[in-house]
Amino acid sequence: MKKRKIVMVGCGYVGATSIFSMMSSGVCNHIAVIDYNREKAEGDVMDMNDGISFLRPTTLTVSDYADCRDTDIIVITAGAAQQQGQTRNDLLAANIKIFRSILDQVMPNLGDNTVILVVTNPVDVLTHFTRQYTGLPANRVLGSGTVLDTARLKYETAQHTGVDARDVHTFVIGEHGDTSVAAFSSTHIAGLSLQEYCSQCQACNVNLTIGLENHVRNAAYEIINKKGATFYAVALTVNRIVEAILNDQKAILTVSTHLNGQYNLHDICLSLPCVVGAKGVERVLTPPLNDEETQALHASAKAIRDNLEAIQ
Repeated sequence: MKKRKIVMVGCGYVGATSIFSMMSSGVCNHIAVIDYNREKAEGDVMDMNDGISFLRPTTLTVSDYADCRDTDIIVITAGAAQQQGQTRNDLLAANIKIFRSILDQVMPNLGDNTVILVVTNPVDVLTHFTRQYTGLPANRVLGSGTVLDTARLKYETAQHTGVDARDVHTFVIGEHGDTSVAAFSSTHIAGLSLQEYCSQCQACNVNLTIGLENHVRNAAYEIINKKGATFYAVALTVNRIVEAILNDQKAILTVSTHLNGQYNLHDICLSLPCVVGAKGVERVLTPPLNDEETQALHASAKAIRDNLEAIQ
């Protein structure tokens, strides 16, 4: 059986729940955990290993950076946690320092085909920084981007229209943050545009799209205010991206990736629909956007670029 190995760097809320999600889904057969608080990581691994008899066999170990040499994907969730009242961008200075330390230890041990998945916020800036700092090809460095935002938009639209969230075809692009863009002009349900569907069902109001977009943007802040952190849906997001890479699914996911001319945007990482497979990001797609969405996407890119200039 082919070894399907993940290295998880960071075992906080997001890291631990991502490990549990991957272990429960059986997406891989070895997860090596690296954390500066080794004792806490050991406790998590012991706790999860106690339930392994209920699942498909998965090896969970606490390890070090030498374990990166034969891994398929390195997932980085380590970083300062977003506190109540903070934006994702408020974490930037602290997390850049953390990432430098992590990458300095990862790179001497990196395999030739290993993909790096960045989850830590602000994810678009840190994805760009990781690619620039490591010099890796663009396809091998991706961020979790707006995969979660897209899932939130699907859920909210499904609640609004009364259909299964899996039957809502839509996406959020741009920054994973306050300037994200809901691409309602490309939203479809059963081949119908959102406007066409709402006019047929006569039970929903398409004018609520602004409210849906704002809810998606503010969901993390609301969750953090209520319980202190977001991690369950993030963990499922990580599992989905890992599944697409390990199984070479050619799945279309709105991961954060390096752009080189798409929508006239250059040398910046943000989220667009991408074909994700064994090599990481295999293709960046550019679905049609209306003028308002295109302008909002460029404003989102500017917000990311402003943060990049701040760290440079």
